[in-house]
Amino acid sequence: MIDSHPGESAWGVSVTGAASVDAVPDLARVRISISETKPKPAEAFAVTRAAVNRVREVLRGHGVPDEAVTVSRLGLASAWEHGHPRIFLGYQCTAAFTVELHDLDLLETVLDDAVASGANQVDDVVFDVAAKEDLHARARVAAVAAARAKAEAYAEAAGVRLGPVVSIREVDPDAMPNYLRAGGGAGGSGARSLSSGKVAVRAVVAMGFALDAR
Repeated sequence: MIDSHPGESAWGVSVTGAASVDAVPDLARVRISISETKPKPAEAFAVTRAAVNRVREVLRGHGVPDEAVTVSRLGLASAWEHGHPRIFLGYQCTAAFTVELHDLDLLETVLDDAVASGANQVDDVVFDVAAKEDLHARARVAAVAAARAKAEAYAEAAGVRLGPVVSIREVDPDAMPNYLRAGGGAGGSGARSLSSGKVAVRAVVAMGFALDAR
C-alpha cells in the first residue's frame, strides 16, 4: 500500500512479494514404528527389541547407513480394549524409526521389507530435497523481484517515482492470510510433496520503498 497523510507528500510504499521454486525430490524421510502387546512387560520389551534389531538389519542390507536412521527409546503403556467394562489386553511396547533415504528407487522395497521384518506401522513418508537452502536462496531473490515490480506498478499508477529500499523483512509464508497464499504464491516455507512428484520451496518478503515526486 502507499502510505501518506492528508496535506503531506507521499513518503513511501509498502508491499509484499512472494515466489516459489519447484524441484524434483531426491530424498524421502520415512517414519515407521513397531508396536507389540504382550501379557507381561518383559515379554513386550523382548519382542519389540527383537523387531527393532530385524528392521535395523533390513535397512543396513539396503545400504542405509546407521547415521541416516534414528530410533526412539522403547516405550511401554498399558493396553485396554475400550468398552463397558474396559478389558485389560496387556502391555504395549512401541519403538519408532525415522529413516532418511536418498535412493528413492528403493523406497517401496525398503518399506515392504521393513514391514515384513516387524515394522507394523508406516506413519509418514515425506519427500524432500537435499539442497533446500539453495532453493530458499533462489526463492528469496525472486520474491524481492516480485515485491519491487509491485511497488513500481503502484508508484507509476500514483504518478510518483520509486525511491530506494528503506526496509525489508522476511515473512513466514504460513502466517500469510489464506487468500494471499492462494492467489499470491505464498505457502509453507518448507518443502511439500505435490501430485506432480515435485516439492515447492516458497519465500515471502515485505519491503518498504521511499517515493520521490516526479
